[in-house]
Amino acid sequence: QHTLAREYDFASWPKLKVYVESLSFPVDAQSALESEKVNPFAGKWTANLSKSKRHPSDQFESAILEFEVDGDKVTIIDVVVDESGREQQGKNTILVDSKEHTSESGNGYILVASWNGPRVIETEAKKDGQLAGWGKYEVLEANKTLTISGDEQMIVLDRNI
Repeated sequence: QHTLAREYDFASWPKLKVYVESLSFPVDAQSALESEKVNPFAGKWTANLSKSKRHPSDQFESAILEFEVDGDKVTIIDVVVDESGREQQGKNTILVDSKEHTSESGNGYILVASWNGPRVIETEAKKDGQLAGWGKYEVLEANKTLTISGDEQMIVLDRNI
């Protein structure tokens, strides 16, 4: 079982099993083709502030995130309006391969991101060898809701259609 899991690029049999059990199989051929092409994270998402618990030090007014997924490379493009009404834009690329990578911002952080099935990305940030923060990105409810949880926050986003 372990060998089979490794052949499909999973670290263990339980991780492959979780992934396979999380798949929903389409009923027709067209749906099958579409589901193979689109990662659950891919697309634009808008923060639903009424359902979210924002971090006390980050009371933004609005946020739109766009996810682009190419295998283990996940790019997040964000447009955030902060509490003073100022719009800020950003772009970050995360390698979701369970390996340590230096932060793009050059601030001394090391990021590890891992898939936990096809609908969950878990991240850990370290600085000077110490845990500095964590995050969990999870696509829910038939791919219509994305939650981003971390230290003292849970942001709920709705898929833009």
